[in-house]
Amino acid sequence: MAFLAALAVLVAGDFGSTFFYHVPQHLWFQLHLRTHHDRRRSYLDHAVLSTDPAVLIDGFLGALPYLAAAALLWRVSWMGALAGLALGQLHVWWRHTGELGWRTPSLVRAALGPLGIVLPEDHDGHHRNPATEFGDIFRFYDAPARALLAALAPTRRRRAAPPGVKA
Repeated sequence: MAFLAALAVLVAGDFGSTFFYHVPQHLWFQLHLRTHHDRRRSYLDHAVLSTDPAVLIDGFLGALPYLAAAALLWRVSWMGALAGLALGQLHVWWRHTGELGWRTPSLVRAALGPLGIVLPEDHDGHHRNPATEFGDIFRFYDAPARALLAALAPTRRRRAAPPGVKA
């Protein structure tokens, strides 16, 4: 049961974070773009090292769906809920190693690719082009997220991109 609870935290948390935080931030708000897609600064710093309150708020808001999923699954398996949160955090750190020159070993790529797991190279692609590679942990959320972005594009607030972010 712990394995299923951990998996549910990751799948549900990624769904919530992608569609209720990440996509809206790219459409209507600037906190995420300003703190996580600013090309003038290291995104490893943004995701792992920063103590900047805006960066921490962005991270917390992105993590809220994972925390909600873990809270809902706590009675089913508290160990699974905690394992899901821990694995999610480890994945945050890992997916930001591309900037350090990390290249996913071919065996790891072969094992995780069919599962749709976001690799550091995939996430690096999102930082290079914020209109692609959505999904925190799972790549299968990318196509629906981009479709939602396209459908909601007419509602996008017209604004100048934050400094260092490609519009």
